Amino acid sequence: MISELVRRTSLRRGLIGVAGLMLALLAACQPQTPVPPSMTAVPPTSTVIPPTAQAASAQPATATPFGVLNFQLGQGFGAQKGFWTVYFTAPTGSRDPATYHGGVDEALASAIAGTQRTIDIAAYEFNSPALTQALLEAKARGIRIRMVTDNEDGLGDEDSTLGQLQAAGIPVVTDERSALMHDKFIILDGQVVWTGSWNLTINDTYRNNNNAIALRSQKAVENYQTEFDEMFIEGRFGPTSPVNTPNHVFAQDDTVVEVYFAPEDAVIDQIISTVSGAQESVRFMTFSFTVDEIGSALLERAARGVDVQGIFERTGSETQHSEFGRLYCAGLPVRQDGNPFVLHHKVFVIDGQTVVTGSFNISANATNSNDENLIIIHDPDLAAQYLAEFDRRWAESRLPSDFSC
Repeated sequence: MISELVRRTSLRRGLIGVAGLMLALLAACQPQTPVPPSMTAVPPTSTVIPPTAQAASAQPATATPFGVLNFQLGQGFGAQKGFWTVYFTAPTGSRDPATYHGGVDEALASAIAGTQRTIDIAAYEFNSPALTQALLEAKARGIRIRMVTDNEDGLGDEDSTLGQLQAAGIPVVTDERSALMHDKFIILDGQVVWTGSWNLTINDTYRNNNNAIALRSQKAVENYQTEFDEMFIEGRFGPTSPVNTPNHVFAQDDTVVEVYFAPEDAVIDQIISTVSGAQESVRFMTFSFTVDEIGSALLERAARGVDVQGIFERTGSETQHSEFGRLYCAGLPVRQDGNPFVLHHKVFVIDGQTVVTGSFNISANATNSNDENLIIIHDPDLAAQYLAEFDRRWAESRLPSDFSC
């Protein structure tokens, strides 16, 4: 089913691309002033600067001939096209909290300020001052807010600001188990869902490398709302989660999107299938990568001439369980990240066409125990954004200093 959807989408994309290019050339002859859309409502059909990008932007946004609008935050990068907006953090290496401003947290805070009815949040960790204030203000103006978090690293963390939210009357449900409620997603007004690798924390915004993607898609929202409700309302976490994702594979604006949740949706199988379909290239950035089957899929693709490159978070990459040593010693061009803090991405980019991202670390715990989400989007324009992030991370990555095979 997936391959047929991708085939049909590719045919349509060719026709749409020609028409889009003609429209773009005509539009280039006319002066345009971008008007920010609401991040919590269905956007207009034209491509415009997201208000969150405009509010925190250090440089003006630039449009490409193919309808993608690139922008730069004070500390971050982003792009918007059609139903998606993607953000990347840009850590400076600073340990001074006074420099922590202009990031994706302010972008989301701006989106929260635009909500009219509801906000549902599944957050593994939470301590962002900007988001804390935004939620308190939303609560004060009558927005219904509900939250799910991890019992230890979320509500139980000494740096968490979730207690402030509870004191204001915002209900917070925890998983109460040793495994992790590791999701990171936010549903605004039942119309937009944000997800990715980004935890809603100071560290993940200003010290760690992360990505976040906002999707204006009703079918995507239905998927994440179903997952949220089973945790918040039914108290079902991890292996007790039912197999009930309503729209595993769907088309949004002629783009094929896949959404999966762990452990119920056999997420590892979906990643293996996607990686094994690579014909030209694979690029990956991983915080944790300990699953042999995916390592084997990468080695098999490389043996067949596929160009495979990857970046591992340095911490833990030289342990016996990490796939780093296996791939490195097999001669694949893999490196350790150069961020003095943490590379927190969980990303694969296949053939410059398909992006795999989400909360899902490539590990046994993510596969079998944690609550996780994974999204696969078949869009070369989005893939180009993630490849640009890969190139930024590759430029600062390095080979191990004393690793022996």
